[in-house]
Amino acid sequence: MIKLIPPDPKYKLSFLEGLQEFQQEERSTELELEDLEKNFQSFVKKQRNRSKGEDLPEGFVPETIYWLMDNDDYVGRVVIRHKMTEILLREGGHIGYAIRPSKRKKGYGKNILKLALEEAKKLGLKKVLLTCNENNIGSKKIIESNGGVFQDRVFLSAEKPYKLRYWIDLT
Repeated sequence: MIKLIPPDPKYKLSFLEGLQEFQQEERSTELELEDLEKNFQSFVKKQRNRSKGEDLPEGFVPETIYWLMDNDDYVGRVVIRHKMTEILLREGGHIGYAIRPSKRKKGYGKNILKLALEEAKKLGLKKVLLTCNENNIGSKKIIESNGGVFQDRVFLSAEKPYKLRYWIDLT
């Protein structure tokens, strides 16, 4: 059964396996595997506290983090930001998600966003911004299949791909 759950220490092993996949793909992550193995309970607590505005890195807004689980298997994560900053309006959006490499192209991306939109509505958000890199065709399709209405294409810098911005009405 596919569902969103708050981070839970019960799924430590599966989460760490997913993290290893992201690291093998050389995807940027601030998480260190060795530290997480030792301090997973603390990590989970900090992830949960972000929704209350606690344990936030500097410049971050309150955000609710969920893990997408398929039974007991960690599939990916989604972040729902409760409010926007100038940077988030330009390139981050209200919702960000990631599916671990071994689980991609199996419909999980579409599902994680669908479930996240339901949670965003529960948080009182009426309209959400989603962004993706112009060259991320999979994410573009996921956003559009969940009702994303294209707003514009934003230039960030010569080193970064253009950012596509979409809005989804939750009312």
